Amino acid sequence: MNRQELRTLRILEAIETDPLPSQREMARRLNVSLGLVNSFIKRLAHKGYFKITTVPKNRLRYILTPQGAAEKTRLTYLYIQHSLEFYKSARNKLRDLFQRLTSENVRHIVFCGADDLTEIAYLSLQETPIRLTAVVDLCGDDRRYIWGRVRPLTEIRKLRFDRVLVTAVEQRDKLIEQLAQQGVSEEIVVMPE
Repeated sequence: MNRQELRTLRILEAIETDPLPSQREMARRLNVSLGLVNSFIKRLAHKGYFKITTVPKNRLRYILTPQGAAEKTRLTYLYIQHSLEFYKSARNKLRDLFQRLTSENVRHIVFCGADDLTEIAYLSLQETPIRLTAVVDLCGDDRRYIWGRVRPLTEIRKLRFDRVLVTAVEQRDKLIEQLAQQGVSEEIVVMPE
């Protein structure tokens, strides 16, 4: 599933759940520019996925068409397939990595980055004798996750660990740079291959 298909799915989902979403809110949720959302909406309406009507106070109402509902279903199926493949691939790579780290006598690890891969890594880690010290990210998060809370990356100096596993796919380079700035040697930073 490519980025454009994912954005299309997100826009169709937003329209289905709220027929009066603002383009500004959709742009914020998708983390894209307002102009890009506007362009997507025009293109999707032109394809017949939804109709646009005006309601009082200069608001637009989007009505999902049967063709739009069918496209949303198709894209949802692709998304589920893509997610399962990502999960299987990540599990295999992490299993291999954790086996290697176990053979190297690694006992404590820190995950750097909090996203979908972090959860898969946590589950995979449970099959090993390696213990998770903490999950750190560019900024902390007080919400509770299955592993605890996410701590600010700046706290890494206070932690005990043998290796740091980068678990954020999209922010990988930025996290590696920040780890270096915190004095973490690149020799102990690992990533799934």
